Amino acid sequence: MIKIHSFHIPVMGIGFTIDTPLKVSQYGIDSVISIVDDILLEKLRKVYCGKYKMPYQEITDKAEDFRAKRITSYLNLINKLAEKRFEELKNATIEKTNEIKEYFSMLPDSSSLKQEFKSLTAKYFNLDEIRSWIKENLSMGSIDVNIMTKIDKDNYSKEEKLPGEYNDAHAALRGFANSDLSSSIVLSAGMNPRLYSYMEQFEDFYPNENGEIKKKIVLKVSDYRSALIQGRFFAKKGLWVSEYRIESGLNCGGHLFATDGYLMGPILAEFKKNREHLLKLANEVLAQGLSAKNRTIPKENLQFIITAQGGVGTAEEHQFLIDHYEVDSVGWGTPFLLAPDVTNVDEQTRNLLVEATEDELYLSNISPLGVPFNSLKGNTKDLEKLARIDKEKPGSPCPKKYLVSNKEFTEKAICTASRQYQKLKLKELEQEGLSPEEYQKKFAKITEKSCLCVGLGTPALLLNNIDTKLEGDGVSVCPGPNMAFFSKITSLKEIIDHIYGRSNLITRTDRPNMFIQELKIYIEFLKNKIEEMKVSMTNKQEKYLLTFAENLKEGINYYYGLFSDLKDTFENTKSGILRDLDTSKKALQLLYLEI
Repeated sequence: MIKIHSFHIPVMGIGFTIDTPLKVSQYGIDSVISIVDDILLEKLRKVYCGKYKMPYQEITDKAEDFRAKRITSYLNLINKLAEKRFEELKNATIEKTNEIKEYFSMLPDSSSLKQEFKSLTAKYFNLDEIRSWIKENLSMGSIDVNIMTKIDKDNYSKEEKLPGEYNDAHAALRGFANSDLSSSIVLSAGMNPRLYSYMEQFEDFYPNENGEIKKKIVLKVSDYRSALIQGRFFAKKGLWVSEYRIESGLNCGGHLFATDGYLMGPILAEFKKNREHLLKLANEVLAQGLSAKNRTIPKENLQFIITAQGGVGTAEEHQFLIDHYEVDSVGWGTPFLLAPDVTNVDEQTRNLLVEATEDELYLSNISPLGVPFNSLKGNTKDLEKLARIDKEKPGSPCPKKYLVSNKEFTEKAICTASRQYQKLKLKELEQEGLSPEEYQKKFAKITEKSCLCVGLGTPALLLNNIDTKLEGDGVSVCPGPNMAFFSKITSLKEIIDHIYGRSNLITRTDRPNMFIQELKIYIEFLKNKIEEMKVSMTNKQEKYLLTFAENLKEGINYYYGLFSDLKDTFENTKSGILRDLDTSKKALQLLYLEI
């Protein structure tokens, strides 16, 4: 597919972007579906089949390999419906001319396609004359999918443990691999060698002699070293990584995988510097991997793209990432949570997001995975959780079991947000003979975990009037810190105009630059880590904290050089950026002394 936009819409939660391709792909915009929840996908497939009068046959959990089959069926349906909408756009009748104009109006002003269309229609709009040109030149956005590689629990038939390929992530991968899609799978949350090796079994992931790959691999990474290791791992198997998606460790939505103090700017600079080296090395290893399997080696070296996401909020930042770091696309997530024509967010939650300030958006410990998670105070899932605690019934019923990982009390993994786990953990706590203050502290830590695999999918049920008896009505939401600066319900068109600098959705004048915002979050993160380790710090912990602080110091020095040397970019905010760097430098010096 030809990429006609310089942005993409990343995966958000479980249900927020679950049908986003149906809303945006006809305009040439790439977006990502989470395929973690096959129960939710099956319910939505039933809704869409009914809506479009298509035959529906339920895939129950009694069917063999039901998880993979549900995922395949849902993706095939979304692909079919999206292609139908795109074909209708290309074969537009006179009644559809506004949709064609909308397609082109959304393109960046620098787009050669947009300029050509303007020339064709400058004098008059003769639909018959330009229809063939439209068919040749319009392209549809990619319908990509996401798998969190660590969500790969064992599954059982009755009490018998099933083979590894029936694990959650393996079955989800198979569901995508067996689908009709010609798109990408985004692998996030770190390396899973067993899952990566399983991809070798599917023909669609291999390149043909022309270098074409039906199903592409995208790696979400937070540093260059990770990209190098994982890229080589795949290449040795004859598989090609088509995109390295660099995401800020802390300045983004959802689960946060903090680096050891490495900041976004220096990471992007390292990718830019080593891009050709990585490309050359990966192609050499790929040729060896394909040769070892007696597979066709492409006639020419394969290419990859580098994209970035996490905290970008202005057209100037967007363009800077493209021009200075030469990224091929920029991910915009959080602002789209305020666009009802793009994402699934219930009205109550969307209004909370509109009103949210920095104080309401916080880095939480609510995830059962034990990974920091960006959340919103007052979300209805948290209110539901607190109500259970008040009734002395802490913990969730755990109807879906996607985030189970704890084997502290049981042979089969259970979820730390579940009623089962919290009951056992609190019983253990009662026997420790703690002071009331210490008991309360530990009680709060146990019960703060939230049922995310349900809460992040519920909005899709609410908006489609699907029964929530199993899940409840509580909604979790996972915006990035950037949400504080977007404060009105908006639309796809309005956000695109903001991305390309044709309008401005941010009315506040105190928003820090995306790099400065990330730096501030990392300093706060380090401060909290020091606080955690204050009582007793091991040599290993001290070394970790000092390395973290040293990497932040190097990042600050990099930004001093970057922003001091820049010409014609960030001119209106440069003095403020340099002041913020001075403040961060002083804060970091104090943390050094504390360590």
